[in-house]
Amino acid sequence: FVDDRYVDLLKTKIHSISETFGVEVTNIECSPDHFHMLFKAGPTLNLPKYINALKTISSREIRRNFPEVKQVLWRDAFWSRSYFLATTGQVTLDILKKYVDRQAEERDAVDKED
Repeated sequence: FVDDRYVDLLKTKIHSISETFGVEVTNIECSPDHFHMLFKAGPTLNLPKYINALKTISSREIRRNFPEVKQVLWRDAFWSRSYFLATTGQVTLDILKKYVDRQAEERDAVDKED
């Protein structure tokens, strides 16, 4: 995600999908090959279904709007099959927000190197 157009579309789609699932997105920032997201959700959220919707819809929309992205995919896969999810029980929300915010700074630093 070194192109701001991809990042903007990804963030827009995540917010839209999250609203449908009743999820409150606090922050999203991208690294070159993944994104970090803070969100608040109720205990009844079906996390696998939510994550699958995020991946499926964002992949489809980015491919549709930016067909050139296919040239940089590995075996035509936009997302890997895995994801990492952690709860915030050990750190404050402010610490997590700072961590996620740093992802944008790191992405910008990588972009400047290229």
